[in-house]
Amino acid sequence: MTETRSPARIDFDSPTLRRKRRWRAKMDRFTRWYVLVGGLTVLVAITLIFFYLAYVVLPLFKGASISAEEPQSPAWMQQAGMPLALSLEEQNEVGMQISAAGEMIFFNAADGSELSRQALPIPTGAQIVTVAQDLVRPFVALGLSNGQALVVRHSYASVYPEGKRVIVPRVDYPYGEAPITVDPQGRALEHLSLTADDEQLTLAASNASELQVFKLTLEENMLTGETTLESQRIDLPRLAQTVQALYLDPRGQWLYVINGRVSADVFDLRDRTLNGHYKLIDDASNQVTASAQLLGGISLLIGDAKGGINQWFMARGNDGEPQLQRVRGFKLGDAPITQIVAEQRRKGFIALDNKGNLGVFHSTAHRTLLVDKIAEGSGLLTLSPRANHVLLAHEGQLQGFELNNPHPEISWSALWGKVWYESYDKPSYVWQSTSASNDFEPKLSLAPLTFGTLKAAFYAMLLAAPLAIAAAVYTAYFMAPRMRRKVKPVIELMEALPTVILGFFAGLFLAPYVEGHLPGIFSLLLLTPIGIILTGFIWSRLPESIRFRMPEGWESLLLIPVVLLTGWFALSMSPYLETWFFGGDMRLWISHDLGITYDQRNALVVGLAMGFAVIPNIFSIAEDAIFSVPRSLTYGSLALGATPWQTLTRVVILTASPGIFSALMIGMGRAVGETMIVLMATGNTPVMDWNIFQGMRTLAANVAVEMPESEVGGTHYRVLFLAALVLLSFTFVMNTLAEIIRHRLRKKYASL
Repeated sequence: MTETRSPARIDFDSPTLRRKRRWRAKMDRFTRWYVLVGGLTVLVAITLIFFYLAYVVLPLFKGASISAEEPQSPAWMQQAGMPLALSLEEQNEVGMQISAAGEMIFFNAADGSELSRQALPIPTGAQIVTVAQDLVRPFVALGLSNGQALVVRHSYASVYPEGKRVIVPRVDYPYGEAPITVDPQGRALEHLSLTADDEQLTLAASNASELQVFKLTLEENMLTGETTLESQRIDLPRLAQTVQALYLDPRGQWLYVINGRVSADVFDLRDRTLNGHYKLIDDASNQVTASAQLLGGISLLIGDAKGGINQWFMARGNDGEPQLQRVRGFKLGDAPITQIVAEQRRKGFIALDNKGNLGVFHSTAHRTLLVDKIAEGSGLLTLSPRANHVLLAHEGQLQGFELNNPHPEISWSALWGKVWYESYDKPSYVWQSTSASNDFEPKLSLAPLTFGTLKAAFYAMLLAAPLAIAAAVYTAYFMAPRMRRKVKPVIELMEALPTVILGFFAGLFLAPYVEGHLPGIFSLLLLTPIGIILTGFIWSRLPESIRFRMPEGWESLLLIPVVLLTGWFALSMSPYLETWFFGGDMRLWISHDLGITYDQRNALVVGLAMGFAVIPNIFSIAEDAIFSVPRSLTYGSLALGATPWQTLTRVVILTASPGIFSALMIGMGRAVGETMIVLMATGNTPVMDWNIFQGMRTLAANVAVEMPESEVGGTHYRVLFLAALVLLSFTFVMNTLAEIIRHRLRKKYASL
């Protein structure tokens, strides 16, 4: 007789089980709070990054501000009268004025006290008629009543007696103390312009309607050290109207003559001919009241009697010849403009009208930064070299103003619109943040960088999206489970490959290889899908006795030799195709016959390299989404008579569409934010062209390249932060839209 034993009774209230339950409860609470705090921390970090970027960027869009100092009424100014010229040195500590009596007076800019004065060697009986200053260098030319001109240079040295810095002004005569005879007939020089350096001086002068251009070159003998002066005169045609102002092009090509009430003549100094007569103002009731040259001497600023200021410069017209063209206009008020002063280091300027209104402007940004009333009338205005201090001589007083204008170069139009830059034939999108020239015009358009970002992402997704989605569909739906367990980890392992390695490979090997095998690359892209489709067609037509020998889900193994053979055939035929169809060099054929620019590091190389990097992201997420479709839906569809292909297209893909869409959006975000591959494989050329054979520059790569060289807190530095903010905002908006669309797709196909 067999004895049956009842199962042992489990005591669920034992101390051991109670301890385990308490431990699990504690771990559950800890995990819940850990995940909650971790998620909130991520959201807070992203929010703080966004606000920090905005904090750095916002100063770019602030205007200028000005604050008045205590006015000074120095005794020396009451004696000297209204100055003929006024300037400030770089530290805003010492000012200089030239009096009608021929004295150069240096004074303390803070309290107006006189520091020193220098009597200029003006010939007896001659008076100062006009004064001209170089745009950047501290050269001053005095036009005299006897037809001569005296060139003076004022400089400032810092000395440290007893450990305290003192700025000492100096005056010298680089071209001699004797005045230079400009007009041999001894007529007064009514208007004067100069460009000068330590080796060459060019003077342009006028009396009535006659022009005098005089060049003086200082040459030093390398053996003896002796210096000699060589002079040259340029004869120009006589004008029909009275000259109002003269401006020399520092490059020595153009002479701009403002004459009459509303017109200008431009002379080509190299050909000694008149380029053209231009009407500056179309309104018959208006006239030119002030003018100046912008930094670099390329642009003219013309102020009129109705408070308008227009910028003009030479650009090629429709006939291909250079013409003086109006580029943009500004408005100060409704009173006549009396003076325009250009900045010495930026493309900005200030203007004063006869009501005492001061305007602060920037030409490239087409931006009015400040309009403020600083006096009851007009006066003589000067701006410090750093453009942070304004000095006004008005009714026997000196009035100083602190000017805060750190980022005038930025405006919405300068960042995103076409800008007509100096020496360009038409408005363009340009990114060029630095140059070796001091009179450089910053070109900070984000449009080509944004375009380059989208272009790189487009070509990468063009390669990656079809391959990754098709591979995910086959792997999840058709492939045998045993084979899937080997293929999926291998593809996902590709994601661990550092992008710097991919960029290095693409830049140093792939780019020259593609250039040398262009016919083979394009043949490979065409023949591979044809070979795969043809192999599938042939396989489907084979007898069942042969096809059934291959286990179900392992058919893709047959494609490995097909792809390898197709690639070998396409690349080996490349030189023959290049000889038969493209004259032995497809690159030259593309450039010369098609007129398409070819760069070695181009969008095709980026598409291949970055597409390879993006494929694992898209494949992994899309494959999981397709594989997660309940088998009951698949079996039910097949049981109702649908074919496997119908089940895939009408049930599986629709159900998995939210996950597939998320995979594409994440892949797109990866492509948009990629740095190292585009940095090393594109050539970093900020051009706006969909040409697949031309490079680009992306926002991410631009930040990586230029941030180490930018000045902390400067305009360039903040614009790079703005580029990062644009990239972050673009990714955030794209992911938000993707999430909305994903939820709608999930809701729509949830009933399946």
